[in-house]
Amino acid sequence: MHVGSKGWYVQELKKRGVRRYEDRKVESYKTHILANLLEKHAK
Repeated sequence: MHVGSKGWYVQELKKRGVRRYEDRKVESYKTHILANLLEKHAK
């Protein structure tokens, strides 16, 4: 999997326990939204 791809962001979010965001699965979001969400949960 390429770093920075949508699948990579989904995998990293799931490692941090984020499976849903605003009652939708993270897989349904576009890459730029996942990038912002990962940045928010990186702390």
